[in-house]
Amino acid sequence: MDFAPPPKRRTGESIVPMINVVFLLLIFFLMTSEIKPPEPFEVTLPSADRLGVPDSELTLHISKDALVRFEDFEGETAWARLGGRMEPAATVKLRIDADLPAPELAKVLRRLAPVGAGSVEIVAVPQ
Repeated sequence: MDFAPPPKRRTGESIVPMINVVFLLLIFFLMTSEIKPPEPFEVTLPSADRLGVPDSELTLHISKDALVRFEDFEGETAWARLGGRMEPAATVKLRIDADLPAPELAKVLRRLAPVGAGSVEIVAVPQ
């Protein structure tokens, strides 16, 4: 009979602390990231000398072909949805294409007043 203690097996490093760190990093990045929906269509923004920071949450996208999009809606449905979401004298952020003809932009601006827009902010890039 052998009463000698069995030889100790070499134990490797535990990976539990590393897994904990990975999950903590994953939770950190998920909590601090801001998931933004993709733009509905490609827009080349106009340039401007002075830029402010648009603070409106209501964003109306207008393509160079005067296609209007708000959230996931296009055309007349987008206008109806915008009117339903707008508070009195609200600010609307416009993401317009630089190649949009001025008469088409004027039509869009005329349609914003009856919907309830108090002011308009146009998103631009610095010159």
